[in-house]
This record gives sequence, structure tokens and C-alpha cells, in this order.
Amino acid sequence: MSIHTPDWVKHAVFYQIFPDRFARSSQLHPVFSSAALEPWDAPPTFHGYKGGNLWGVVDQLDYLQDLGVTAIYFTPVFQSASNHRYHTHDYYQVDPLLGGNEALEKLLTSAHSRGIRILLDGVFNHSSRGFFFFNDILENGSRSPWVDWFRIHDWPLSAYDDEKPANYASWWGLRALPQFNHDNPAVREYLMQIGEYWIKRGVDGWRLDVPNEIKADGFWQEFRDRVKAVNPEAYIVGEIWEDARHWLDGTQFDGVMNYLFTAPTIAFAAGDRIDLPLVENRSYRPYPALDAAGYAAKIQELLDLYPWEIHLTQLNLLDSHDTARLISIAQGDRASVKLATLLLLTFPGAPSIYYGDEVGLPGGSDPDCRRGFPTPDQWDRDALAYHRELIALRHNHPALRTGDYRTLAGVGHCYVFSRTLGQDSLLVAVNAGLDPAEVTLTADTLPTNPVDRHLWGTGDFHSTEGQLTLRLPGRSGLVLG
Repeated sequence: MSIHTPDWVKHAVFYQIFPDRFARSSQLHPVFSSAALEPWDAPPTFHGYKGGNLWGVVDQLDYLQDLGVTAIYFTPVFQSASNHRYHTHDYYQVDPLLGGNEALEKLLTSAHSRGIRILLDGVFNHSSRGFFFFNDILENGSRSPWVDWFRIHDWPLSAYDDEKPANYASWWGLRALPQFNHDNPAVREYLMQIGEYWIKRGVDGWRLDVPNEIKADGFWQEFRDRVKAVNPEAYIVGEIWEDARHWLDGTQFDGVMNYLFTAPTIAFAAGDRIDLPLVENRSYRPYPALDAAGYAAKIQELLDLYPWEIHLTQLNLLDSHDTARLISIAQGDRASVKLATLLLLTFPGAPSIYYGDEVGLPGGSDPDCRRGFPTPDQWDRDALAYHRELIALRHNHPALRTGDYRTLAGVGHCYVFSRTLGQDSLLVAVNAGLDPAEVTLTADTLPTNPVDRHLWGTGDFHSTEGQLTLRLPGRSGLVLG
């Protein structure tokens, strides 16, 4: 079958925002503006709020537009009793601390006027103890009309006492997150209508939380059909950490969070600098260190996994709210982040930058990876500069967005590849090693179009008839056009 994915995603640069930690504006109802909040610069905690809100994001849209961002992915924004808001109380109400529905409407209008799309996080596998339907069961027991909305094993419900076993189905056994009974037609219809509702209100797509946990037959096929009927160009991306072929057959998702790109890219760019305790026992494995040949093999394996149309709408990332930040994984090695960012911004699919990465914000495991966005005096200006440069390079060259991807060399710690679309050809070389390196490409490996202009990075090249020699300092990258 033919696969259709949203064209705009192929040209997008995403920016992921954890709303409680990105930007804080005073434009809130007085009741909420006086709430007790953690200091913005203090280490984040599991349960405290720092008070970031959507009004603050509106205030920062000029900054994001200047960076080159064309789409924003928000972790959940709906009413909740958690700073991350994966414990949903009401799917139709934006959390009051974030500014409520009025703030989201203003954000959509302001972002769209700048050509910036908005992606919301859909948590449809589970709700929370505060969700009205489940709360009604807590109050009324087996007499509640919503009993069949969840999978309840015994009475009375043990919703808070950790000394007793949870007697209802919940996500990973966390009683704070009761799982929906997706086999109940009423539950299914309720969730489908949520998906439709926010697309009708102007949201440009959904990132789906733990979609693999929903086992109901045909659920995601119906979700896609319902959402695409409202907006055929809505983007649907799933949180699948590993092989996602089951969900990327053209009937469910347009892409997934591409951790199969993340892991080898970190293993190559950071190598043996990786702080293993930050990545061990996680759902992705950016270790052991890879040389260029190993990285080339992993990338080819990934490219062979899905149809090309899917690759162009994958959501590629280096870190997220679910992982330690790359600068911390690499134990502060800034070159590791720079090289990985070069690989991210030149790879097929939509690159996603986790808020603060572009200014060098560190962060270990959750909740440390969710720090408040730093003030300008704390920014890594070099990181901000190369993010802007590489994003602009991507916007300026169609080949980096939809052009063919071809590995040209993987020697030692030097990886070289080309991106070509018609007359637009670019050659990208990365030397992840400490020592200077030289790579010679012959006529049978070179792109058809001549490559003779320095576009970005450090190093030089020498072109003679039939071959091109690249010379790169240690820990450097080079883009030629």
C-alpha cells in the first residue's frame, strides 16, 4: 500500500518543551500567580512546580523563531496534579497553572502566525486518580456508572495505601495511573473524540505516550482515520523506543521518536566518554562506543528498517524529558554534543531539540533532566551559535530535508555521507577521534554533482580529477556543498 505522511514534517525543525520548566510569565489569574513555587534555578524535584506556563512560551516565540524552530512538541498540558502532567485530570482543560485554555488558544494563534506548528502529548493509555470517571469510582464504589471504564479486580479500591496490593490495572503497577479499559466502546469513543477535538481547535498533531501499551484491536488505526479526517496533514508520532515496524505500516503513525537514531549517534559522537550509570537499564542503548564503520552499519540497518516516506517524518532526537541530557551523558564534553547535533541536523526526518540543549543546559536522570531554562548569563553561546547555523543550513538546503542519504566512508573514527536532491548536493564528514584524520573519496563514491564549497565546520579539502581528499582535525565536523 502507498504511505502518505504530512509533507510539512519533512521540512520541520522541532523544539520539545516541558511546560513547567521553559518560561514563566506573570500573565496568570491572581489565584495561580500567588501559588507556592520552587525557585526557578533550584534543582528540580519529582513533585514541585516551578511555574512555567504557556503565556511564557508565547513571550519566547521570537527567540524560537530566530533559532529556526518551525514546530513545538509539548509534553502534556492538560489539567493534572503533577508537574509533568502525565496524570491527566481533564483532557478538555489546559492546566490552570499553564494559563488554561485561553493561553493555549493564544499560543496557537501566535505560533501559527509565525509558521510554527504545535504538537500536543496524548496520554491515552491511562489517566489518574483525579480523573473524574475514576474519582467517581473511588467515591461510589461498584455503584459508579463508570466501573467498566477501568479494569477493577477487587473492592474496595486500594488507591493510596502502598502496603496493600493495587487491585485495579494501572500503568506499570503505579496506582496513581489507572489504565483505561480500551475494549469498552464508550472509553474508545471518548478518547477518539479527544483526538478530534484538539485538532479541530487548531493543534497540528499528537505525540502519543506509550502507545504500545494499548492492545485493543484496531485502536490506533481508528485514531488515525478519525484525526486525519479532521486534518489530513496532522502529524501522529508514537513513543516507541525500538523497532517500530508494527506501527509504521501507513495505517497508524507517521513516525516515532527515533531512539534507534539516538543510541548509535551518541555511541559514535561521545564514544567512551559516556557516563554509563545515566544510560544503563534504559530502553535505548547508546553504548558501547562505536567507530565509524560500526556507526555506518547501525545507520544502514536503521535506513533498511522502514519505507523512505516514513524516514522523512521520523522524530529524531538526542535526548528528551525521559533521558539524561547529552551534555551530561558525555560528562561535559562539548565536542560530543556538537558532533551529534551535526549528525542530527543532517539526517533524514524531523530533528527535535530538547529545550535548553541549544544553550548547554545539563541534566542527569529524571527529574534532573527537567531543569528550568537558564537565564542568558548562563548560556553556552558557542552551542547556541552552532545550533542556529546548522538549523539555517538545513532550511537552506532541500537535500538535507528530503534528499537521498548515502554513506561514502567509515574509516577509523571518520564517517562521511552525502545528501543529494537534484542539483543540491552536500557532503558531511565527522571525525569523532582525537587525532587529525584524512579521508580520500574516489569517483565511484563521490556524489554525481561536484562538491567544492565549504559550508560549515572545521577542516579543508583538496579536489583533483576523480577524487576528493578531506582533512579534519580531531573531534570536528565539516559540511561541503
